[in-house]
Amino acid sequence: MNFFRFPLAGLLALSACNSGPATHKTADKTTASAAAPAAPLPGATASATTASKRLLFFGNSLTAGYGVEPEQAFPALVGHKIDSLKLGYEVINAGLSGETTAGGRSRVGWILRQPVDVFVLELGGNDGLRGLPLTATRQNLQGIIDTVRRRSPHAQIVLAGMQIPPNLGQAYARDFKALYQEMATKNHLVLIPFLLAGVGGDRTLNQADGIHPTPAGHRIVARTVWAVLQPLIQ
Repeated sequence: MNFFRFPLAGLLALSACNSGPATHKTADKTTASAAAPAAPLPGATASATTASKRLLFFGNSLTAGYGVEPEQAFPALVGHKIDSLKLGYEVINAGLSGETTAGGRSRVGWILRQPVDVFVLELGGNDGLRGLPLTATRQNLQGIIDTVRRRSPHAQIVLAGMQIPPNLGQAYARDFKALYQEMATKNHLVLIPFLLAGVGGDRTLNQADGIHPTPAGHRIVARTVWAVLQPLIQ
């Protein structure tokens, strides 16, 4: 199975997207040494693979698989699918619980010390839950996209759309949802319209916090993601 996780810790979880003890092990990224060109990306926790291409998931606790076992999170499930089809991809989970777009912008350069072929960007949910200014969210997402294009010019970038409840007002929720389509159109990205389609708002598919999917929810998310990724990597 060509799947790697970034073990990142020593960083405090933020907002509602990390309200409780995580079930997966983590380690401080500052202890990871630089990798040789043929080795996994810095911080990867598995042995080297012969995969010729890299697919990287970059996001918050949804990507990190908060509250479930690492192999139950949607990036690992997508990785299993890719492995079963022998597509020759190393799948890397660079999710970090509590991550905002500002935090992602600050660490993406470190994550991309080696090039990737497909970059799945799943950030913004914590910004929205906190009611952060959408101008800042746009700027941070743009900064991440620009960094990916500098570091991996030929990479396909997939943007995972998010939605938030109207707690902060209908206008904010509407503009937040529209932000992802705007960013995808502006930057010619592949868009997943709503990462949590069929899962968000369903109590039976979410943990007690109502935010993070259960293993069953992650299986649905994995199918949503795979439907968009499949044409890009086959």
